[in-house]
Amino acid sequence: MTEGIKTIIFPVKDLAKAKALFSQLLGVEPYADQAYYVGFKVDGQDIGLDPNGHRSGMTGPVAYLHVDDIERSLQVLLDAGGEAQGKVREVGGGRRIVTVKDADGNPIGLLQDA
Repeated sequence: MTEGIKTIIFPVKDLAKAKALFSQLLGVEPYADQAYYVGFKVDGQDIGLDPNGHRSGMTGPVAYLHVDDIERSLQVLLDAGGEAQGKVREVGGGRRIVTVKDADGNPIGLLQDA
């Protein structure tokens, strides 16, 4: 079961500049402000800034579908011809993520909260 796309994460090189830009653009202060992640919430949409994204292979923003069972959802994508970009991993607070590339090379993020 999916709850739809609720999270978009942008890889950034300069977290301070990106945080200032998104704060102005969105008109809100971040709800999470750490050296490894800055997150904003706007009308139920989570917009994240990842200063380690480029090093981990992100080439642009990734939209994450919120799912109930990340392993099952991952298998569905793999069975449909997707290619996993690493393993399912926990990123804090019980939140687990994985990225899959579709046949055209587009990243599809999966996210499961504890």
